[in-house]
Amino acid sequence: MKAHTKETQATMTPEKSLQFLKEGNQRFQQNLKANRNLLEQVNDTSEGQFPFATILSCIDSRVSAELVFDQGLGDIFSVRIAGNFVNQDILGSMEFACKLAGTKLIVVLGHTSCGAVKGACDDAKLGNLTSMLSKIKPAVKAVHEPSDASLRNSKNVEFVDNVAHMNVKLTIDRIHAESPVLSEMEKNGEIMIVGAMYDINTGAVKFFE
Repeated sequence: MKAHTKETQATMTPEKSLQFLKEGNQRFQQNLKANRNLLEQVNDTSEGQFPFATILSCIDSRVSAELVFDQGLGDIFSVRIAGNFVNQDILGSMEFACKLAGTKLIVVLGHTSCGAVKGACDDAKLGNLTSMLSKIKPAVKAVHEPSDASLRNSKNVEFVDNVAHMNVKLTIDRIHAESPVLSEMEKNGEIMIVGAMYDINTGAVKFFE
């Protein structure tokens, strides 16, 4: 499989880009990697890059977007931060990726058993981590069940995953609210912004549709 070129990127639509990722995740689950020569892709992309998607995911070592979607060099922009939330710098990176570099799809990818989400659920405090986890707190508050405070912590696996799911939705809301550039592109059909959850037990990505 060759690296994307300006010509192949131009043929990609938001819908086609999403389908590419779905097919890549199916290959990953079946342990059937696409046949690609990474060193050849190094050479092919040495003078330019033409990715088709931008993926915001967690730093979790089990959730590498390139691997779980079976993509090669030059295929995707990968933005990683604990808890897959956005701030001004990340929004700027996404605007560059879509408006200037031509990607057609933004995926906000959360995952099950997320350590950052667990920390937010437990109100963990540690140096700069305290401020970082505050970005995820709105998702904790937005999940109303269970109401029993003793069950709203990292020991409750279902609660943690529900908060991670909510965090993806709220992150997309923030993209819409805080990036007029990306919102306008989506409105014009130039890009799609979608959420998804990765299951660390199965390797499957479930898109919010």
